[in-house]
Amino acid sequence: MKVNDVSLTISAVREAQYPETDFPEIAFVGRSNVGKSSLINNIMQRKKIARTSSVPGKTQTLNFYLLNQSLYFVDVPGFGYAKVSKSDREKFSAMIESYLETRQQLRGVIQLVDSRHEPSDLDVSMYQYLHYYDIPTLVVATKIDKVKKNQWNKVESIQRKAMHLNEAADWLPFSAQDSTGSAEVWDWIENHIN
Repeated sequence: MKVNDVSLTISAVREAQYPETDFPEIAFVGRSNVGKSSLINNIMQRKKIARTSSVPGKTQTLNFYLLNQSLYFVDVPGFGYAKVSKSDREKFSAMIESYLETRQQLRGVIQLVDSRHEPSDLDVSMYQYLHYYDIPTLVVATKIDKVKKNQWNKVESIQRKAMHLNEAADWLPFSAQDSTGSAEVWDWIENHIN
């Protein structure tokens, strides 16, 4: 998809602030520092609209980006960052769960997992949560450019095993540096919004 027009519509903390449209939405979830903003910027073909932060855990709102006046990308706060207080973590969790469980416009979730590390318990829990609610999910292994190409199959095998992804589950390697996987991510999105 060619992205001609992008705008950050709202940074929401509760349902009353969500955009009132029927446009399909794709949400992006992952641990803090997994490369969520880099992926979103890459596939939106923009340099810095989704803000990357030098401080992990800084995104604390659901950021709704409107593409081509017809599709929303929803950047969900990163999870698993220890320096965020317990009460803030609980608040984010409630906000994220409410969005994922009740939003009618949600067509799918892209879950990012760092290709350089074995998936954490939080990564596994998030995938199981999405699976439980029957939300179409694409697992994207980020920072794949940091892994030797002859190790990519091993990365996929480790992630599939750790996260209990069967062969039919959607998994892709991705690099924001050289756009590996970018076209395939778009293919997945287009299949789920049409």
